[in-house]
Amino acid sequence: MTDAGALDIDSLGAELEQGVAGFAGLKAVTKFDTGQSNPTYLLDAESGRYVLRAKPAGQLLKSAHQVDREFRVMRALKGSRVPVPDMLFLSGENSAIGRMYFVMSYLDGRIFWAPDLPECEPAERAPIYDAMNAALAALHDIDPAAVGLSDFGRPGNYFERQLSRWTKQYRASETGRIEDMDALIAWLETALPPDDGQVALVHGDYRIDNMIFARDSAQILAVLDWELSTLGHPLADLAYQCMQWRLPHDSGFRGLGGLDRRALGLPTEDAYVAAYCRRRALAGIDGWDFYLAFSFFRLAAILQGVLKRALDGNASNPKRAREMAKAVPVMAAMAMEITRGGAHGGTV
Repeated sequence: MTDAGALDIDSLGAELEQGVAGFAGLKAVTKFDTGQSNPTYLLDAESGRYVLRAKPAGQLLKSAHQVDREFRVMRALKGSRVPVPDMLFLSGENSAIGRMYFVMSYLDGRIFWAPDLPECEPAERAPIYDAMNAALAALHDIDPAAVGLSDFGRPGNYFERQLSRWTKQYRASETGRIEDMDALIAWLETALPPDDGQVALVHGDYRIDNMIFARDSAQILAVLDWELSTLGHPLADLAYQCMQWRLPHDSGFRGLGGLDRRALGLPTEDAYVAAYCRRRALAGIDGWDFYLAFSFFRLAAILQGVLKRALDGNASNPKRAREMAKAVPVMAAMAMEITRGGAHGGTV
């Protein structure tokens, strides 16, 4: 963690004493270094520890960094089978730090940054994955209207809308022709499944490093980073997480591809999907190759945008952006392997 520097502790403390019940005596603000697109800070106060998550400083895209949406969805989920922190306060745009932020409870637990869980014993790993599976199934079983989120996104035709959106985004950020991306877009358009009417609250970035686990068990204390959450199709979340089994381990993505999952005590992709289906009383998933290939395409399109911003001089870390964007043709090739029934990551 790093010092928060630019934040006015006195003004912020006074604002929090007015807005957060029981808050008193802000002593220190420390910025977390990793894992957050919205800057996130640890608050040390006489009344205890808290976490503040804010919009970045500067000019922002209108649809980006909507911390108020994160606050709303986590507050709505409190008391459900999806663990979230307590939401304590949401500021306005003209806050003591000059931008919108929210404050949530601090949870003392573990964050696992690598999906192969190198810090755990083999016997510990399967229960951790099962806890993730249970939380995901519980999320998708929630009726959005019952928790006040019926207007949290556009229902219906989710994959059709997403495919159109990310195709346009990719075309707008192309820096050179990638044949596999062209072929992948054409395949996805042809293989697009009919709308089956399923609408669920989806997380949008469901990964192991977006969760806090108990220090002495596989219990999830909180699912975090709801910036991309919306109403959508539940299989988008499941397929997004299952990319982890296929992404190579010896890459910046640190996937599970190429590892001996059985020896590590990790579930197979097939077993993980089967557990999800059991929890949600699904007979199975037709067209699984589409959902997986779409997930690879969406991530590749995002990374292509990162590269374009780096080349245009707008990325916060141009060197890292270029390194990440090298993965775009690799991911497109992996997706095309899936469309041909190859590169199966499910049974090993």
